[in-house]
Amino acid sequence: MSADGSRAISIIAFIGSVFSPWYAWSGRRDPENHVCINVATYGPGGRFTMTDRGRTALRQSTRTFTVGPSALHWEGDRLVIDVDEIGAPPLVSRLRGRISLHPHAVTAVEMPLTPDGAHIWRPFAPSADISVDLDAPGWKWQGHGYFDANFGTRALEADFTYWTWGRFPTRGGATCFYDATRRDGTHLACAVRFDATGAARVVTPPPKAPLKRSLWQVRRETRADLGFSPHQVKPMLDAPFYTRSAVRTSIDGEITTGVHEALDLRRFRSALLKPMLAVRVPRRARWKFD
Repeated sequence: MSADGSRAISIIAFIGSVFSPWYAWSGRRDPENHVCINVATYGPGGRFTMTDRGRTALRQSTRTFTVGPSALHWEGDRLVIDVDEIGAPPLVSRLRGRISLHPHAVTAVEMPLTPDGAHIWRPFAPSADISVDLDAPGWKWQGHGYFDANFGTRALEADFTYWTWGRFPTRGGATCFYDATRRDGTHLACAVRFDATGAARVVTPPPKAPLKRSLWQVRRETRADLGFSPHQVKPMLDAPFYTRSAVRTSIDGEITTGVHEALDLRRFRSALLKPMLAVRVPRRARWKFD
């Protein structure tokens, strides 16, 4: 998110493109044949790109991850992302440029989201500085960000019905909330506080607090100090099953604005949703590097 809060960007690199209808229709048997670098920009001139590509587009090494024309790579202690993608309808246009992420610290933390460890959350860098330089007016800025990952051996909708996640910067580092309802009826309710060195400590989360439903009426909630009403300050991504936004809340008396996500897996399981997603997530099975 930019320092003034007016713009934001999210980048997700997939092996096995979790939200791709093409991956679902394939039976999820070959994740390396469904790879993607999803880029979404929020603010004036915002774009969304999510192209499902085949295995010929994938290249990996210990320091690089490439999918077709876009790539992530480490330069010293910075993660550099070069993007060259085409925005999805209705705003079809090229999204090109470079994003640099400088973690304040890298953690050694992993958290299982299910008792058997089939789903893992890995918060690599809960706090970071970000520099954005895209080929578009107004899209050269600095701000704060984070870097995390999720790993899984089963489909999300196989194990969860609903979850929310939030990452909120604090004076001493960042606090993350993970709340999920599993299909077996059990619940995950976790709060993790990270200090400036990346050290993590599980803490007692503040009470749940409702947020106004999204435009697609996805139910939303987060955590907040008792008596404080959290609220959205910037809309980001709004889909029939998923929403991402900037939310202001209060944690231990500190007012903070962070990124919040809510995911309704019951909706995502619907077969009717997949053709809708295919419009926004095109499939490009073949790619040739020069």
